[in-house]
Amino acid sequence: MNLDRVIAVRNAKTVYRDGDRCIKVFNDKYTKADVLNEALNQARVEETGLNIPKILEVTQVGDKWAIVLEYITGKTMDRLMKEESEKKEEYMERFVDLQISVFEKRCPKLSRLRDKLGGNILFSELDATTRVDLHARLDSMPRNNELCHGDFNPSNIIIREDGTPFILDWSHATVGNREADVARTFLYFYLNGEKESAKAYLEMFCNKSGSSKEDIKKWMPIVAASLSVKGNERERELLLSWENIVDYE
Repeated sequence: MNLDRVIAVRNAKTVYRDGDRCIKVFNDKYTKADVLNEALNQARVEETGLNIPKILEVTQVGDKWAIVLEYITGKTMDRLMKEESEKKEEYMERFVDLQISVFEKRCPKLSRLRDKLGGNILFSELDATTRVDLHARLDSMPRNNELCHGDFNPSNIIIREDGTPFILDWSHATVGNREADVARTFLYFYLNGEKESAKAYLEMFCNKSGSSKEDIKKWMPIVAASLSVKGNERERELLLSWENIVDYE
């Protein structure tokens, strides 16, 4: 196993390329159970038929756990949007179509999104009254069983030279409501300072899917509170400001 070529560095993992394989090495913050669970999530999503990198093996690199996947050659949609800015609307349309295709799949053995959101809200820095309000809102939300990516954004989509899109990073995959997953994507653009892209994305998604913008907005404070648990200091400050819109309309 050749770990000379680093292609990505995250807070708790480093990703390497070794020929046609991608090796994701986790640090000691990840237990064996964490890594096996991530691999299982990805393997289950593979069964839906979506274009995603296939799991090849779970192994150890020294005393660290690692997942070995197919390496997908191409450019991220995020990079293409920046390199071909004149085509940004066209790429955004493909982005939305791809997300809708994810929601059409079923993967019932994954954990439930509302359980993850509820658990994160419990450990957020919000005051007790706001946490209770958010839990009450979460309990009142409709229940669904759609496949949710959990971090669907243009940097997690690779476009091969033949135009085939592949969706990366299924570590946060759950089953739940598409509106919550769309709120997560909206907040991705928002946190990256792309407020106009956030608005354009939401408008396009609602037009294409028939989803209600108001239904999506109702999920935003819940999703923002959940994300604040793992965000950096700047992100936490922005996300926690959404506590003031528990009644966001």
